[in-house]
Amino acid sequence: ASGEIVGLEALVRWEHPERGLLLPQEFLPIAEESNLIMPIGQWVLRVACKQLRTWQEQYPNIAPLVMSVNLSTREFFQPSLIAEILRETGVDPRTLQLEITEGAVAYDNAQNANNTLWNLKTLGVQLAIDDFGMGYSSLSYLKRFPVDLLKIDRSFVRELGKDLKDTKIVAAIIHLAGALDLKVIAEGVETAEQVEQLRKMECDMVQGSYFSKPLPSGAVSDLLQQQRS
Repeated sequence: ASGEIVGLEALVRWEHPERGLLLPQEFLPIAEESNLIMPIGQWVLRVACKQLRTWQEQYPNIAPLVMSVNLSTREFFQPSLIAEILRETGVDPRTLQLEITEGAVAYDNAQNANNTLWNLKTLGVQLAIDDFGMGYSSLSYLKRFPVDLLKIDRSFVRELGKDLKDTKIVAAIIHLAGALDLKVIAEGVETAEQVEQLRKMECDMVQGSYFSKPLPSGAVSDLLQQQRS
């Protein structure tokens, strides 16, 4: 509602020597099938946490600045590695938001997923269900699992105000999150009309290219400096 930056999401790109900048969908599926996804994921998390700590020290008035990082399915079941990176970087766990897809939660049996989520939660981090509405969307997950946020998938936000069903789905997810004392973030916001409609729906937070395209850390620092000013 204030229009302020309250968090950032870490995105990975591969700067290929011949093909240029590659998006995750061009290389992460292959990494998932191999043993490369773990070192890539740990590298992303470590770099993101170090950068978050730097920004928090540079801009203490923007509090609490949160960094959101996607976890792969394999990382999800390795909480000890996340704990190690938190200790190494000194980041306050409450300012790290780990995004988990519904597919990752459903990858193993529900009991194992529940145990893993509670192990992550004991670290003090925030837990978010990413792309909510596109996977299994089982309400039993929300009842059992210790999640803090739901991220509304961009496919519903894209037609907000144009497609009646999508608009009702977004409104329903926001009301559901509120009833369960969860925060909600709408992804893929690209227009002022979408922002206004989500504000009227009392969506907690929004993200998307309307505010900024993906940026390198130096350009993000400029944005944070502008907000401080």
